[in-house]
Amino acid sequence: MRLVGPNGEQVGIVRVEDALRLAAEADLDLVEVAPMAKPPVAKLMDFGKYKYEAAMKAREARKNQVNTVIKEIKLRPKIDSHDYGTKKGHVERFLSAGDKVKVTIMFRGREQSRPELGFRLLQRLAEDVVELGTVESAPKQDGRNMIMVLGPTKRKSEARAEARRKKDEQKAASEAAPAIESTEAPASVEEAVEAPTPTEETVEAPAES
Repeated sequence: MRLVGPNGEQVGIVRVEDALRLAAEADLDLVEVAPMAKPPVAKLMDFGKYKYEAAMKAREARKNQVNTVIKEIKLRPKIDSHDYGTKKGHVERFLSAGDKVKVTIMFRGREQSRPELGFRLLQRLAEDVVELGTVESAPKQDGRNMIMVLGPTKRKSEARAEARRKKDEQKAASEAAPAIESTEAPASVEEAVEAPTPTEETVEAPAES
């Protein structure tokens, strides 16, 4: 077999008996890492430490992994301006949070013969939210519906970090507000104490003759 040392150095091709002897002398394990190679490749290592480090790497990878969430918003081709503003607000909120958004235009009856209405509406929405997201899947017809997918410009982890930062800033500001009010209170009291006290003037009536 081809033997690799504990630091990755090439020991060379040795017999299995010699490899086991070297492992015992170094108080290490002999681990076959490429059994299908010709000749097979084995490495001297601390197998317990290797398993521990591999588990830690896998745990860190799962911790940093962000699940992709796709939100869906449904519109009608002839949606009024108020409803459009509400739906656009939802799209902006989803994109700001780092989520993808699937926008579906639903056609009914004769509307199916006017796909350009849905296309123009999706184009308008994409332009209105261009600072928060980009078109990942261009508008396309899917039966009675037309679908477009928007992707966020910020990654999910970045959006979460920014949300936590804003929350911490708001908390710090709310905690600082009572302290400011308490420092201002004595000043108003002092001003009240130092303010001159109004004096009463006695007006004498003229003596009768």
